[in-house]
Amino acid sequence: MSTTKQFQVTFDCAEPARLAAFWCEVLGYVVPTVPEGFATWEEYHRTLPPEDEIYFACTDPSGVAPRLLFQRVPEGKVVKNRVHLDVRAGAGLVGEERLATLEAECARLMALGAKHVLTQRADGVNESCITMQDIEGNEFCLA
Repeated sequence: MSTTKQFQVTFDCAEPARLAAFWCEVLGYVVPTVPEGFATWEEYHRTLPPEDEIYFACTDPSGVAPRLLFQRVPEGKVVKNRVHLDVRAGAGLVGEERLATLEAECARLMALGAKHVLTQRADGVNESCITMQDIEGNEFCLA
């Protein structure tokens, strides 16, 4: 029987460094240290041959949550994501307190460039959640 020890979530995107910076702000993640001999990641990427894949990663500083990898691809996003992240901003909260917390986080993320798509209010069965898009149009939920 095989067990998975770790996994990362990979995003295909147009601007890996920009999208990584956005998700670092959303999740409190950090960008790994720049390779030795380079002042910035951009400087490092400029040294790579044009055919090399450009990527950028960010990690949970506690080492608990999965690493996020952002890789440049030539094509743009054209359909709804089949997998998305749920950002648990309202975990443990219910009712109006949960909705107010999610709305405050939504406003913070919109200031970073995210787009509000839909607010689903608690209905007696499910609690409130907010569907959003990141700066490249990838869907995610505040839950």
